[in-house]
Amino acid sequence: MEEIVVVISKYSTVKMSSIILLMINLLWSLRLYFLSQCEHQHHHPHHHHNHHEYQQQHQIQSTNNSLQSALKNHRIRISKQLASSLKKYIEEANYVDSSLLEFKNISLNTGRWDNQRIYKIIDFALIGEQYEQASAKSLVCLATQSSVERVYSLAEASKQWQGPISVAVFVAGSDEFSILQYYVTYLRLCFDFIRSNVTFHLAFPYERQPERESRETYKLLQMFDCQYPEKTLRSLLTLRSTETKRWRLRNVYPQNHMRNLARKGCQTKYVFLTDVDIIPSANIAPLLNEFLETVRCSSNLCAYVIPTFEIDERVRFPSSKTELMRLARKGLARPFHEKVFIYNQYATNFSSWLANTETDQQQIAISHKVTNYEFLYEPFYKNARPSWREQQNTMNRKRFETFKREILARYKKPPLFALEPKKIGRL
Repeated sequence: MEEIVVVISKYSTVKMSSIILLMINLLWSLRLYFLSQCEHQHHHPHHHHNHHEYQQQHQIQSTNNSLQSALKNHRIRISKQLASSLKKYIEEANYVDSSLLEFKNISLNTGRWDNQRIYKIIDFALIGEQYEQASAKSLVCLATQSSVERVYSLAEASKQWQGPISVAVFVAGSDEFSILQYYVTYLRLCFDFIRSNVTFHLAFPYERQPERESRETYKLLQMFDCQYPEKTLRSLLTLRSTETKRWRLRNVYPQNHMRNLARKGCQTKYVFLTDVDIIPSANIAPLLNEFLETVRCSSNLCAYVIPTFEIDERVRFPSSKTELMRLARKGLARPFHEKVFIYNQYATNFSSWLANTETDQQQIAISHKVTNYEFLYEPFYKNARPSWREQQNTMNRKRFETFKREILARYKKPPLFALEPKKIGRL
């Protein structure tokens, strides 16, 4: 594979410099035009100047003086901008030139297989620059997993979390691997928290392992913008082949494999496992460290559940519980999966959590105990737990499908109707 240098749009100062030089040329041309007009008036004077002609000459001279003054000031300003921009461009371009795309040094021919040899796994494919130090200082690590098309969420999640993050990424084929190389390089250049705290692990399906050689030379000049990580990734994803898109539609995303891969990459006592698009509250990792240092569990069988909400995309991310409660009262925030599948988080008892207004905004504390564990409850929580069993999960899913068909055949209703709360009357 040819060495391809990632060109970030923040280096577009060269384009800006060209535009500035063009503006100077235009101003200079206007100046020459007015000077020629003045010279024409000087060498071919009319013997009968009226008041209008005098005003016209005076206006031309004033315009010329203004242009000269503006051009002089503009030159000083432009020269400073050019010097600063070009210096920054050279420094950053040299940095990119001297580095390789991320994941360039990993061996795609090695790695380990899962128990069924369905997926090849590369642990610690890319380690955050401060990941070891951050893990040594922290009691909790954020473990998350993603396919290539959702990795953009790491930009916001890493900024909010401010602690070690272990992320497992599922990559299906050479084109997705190349896209991931460019995009993670972009993320590490643009976002300090990702470069410092995030460690990546990779998983490839057996039949779509990436090749080192890439047949594509991507034109990325217009694709990269540090202000728009999601838009940048969307642009890169257009380079995926039709074959890859079809494969993704036909095959199930191995969620439990990816969960285990991310969890095992954490080096802390506690793990907070989430989906990649779950954005933590601001500065939550340091606050959790304080909480976990002092909290005591008598049975050693405690899991600390974090209430999770869906926020209307039109509002900004709430900075406190008070602000979240205000959004909830306005209908702009609601418990996670409340509309999609209420049983997923129902046992958390969000009403009790929202009613507890005594908790300090700068401190994490236990609001209440979850006493009514229910079937299909899947909270986001922190604890040390054994790995998820992908094979057992598959068997359970098949058995549940059989159970659903039997219930549907007997009662003419899906099995979840039995879980619906009984109606006791109408208010």
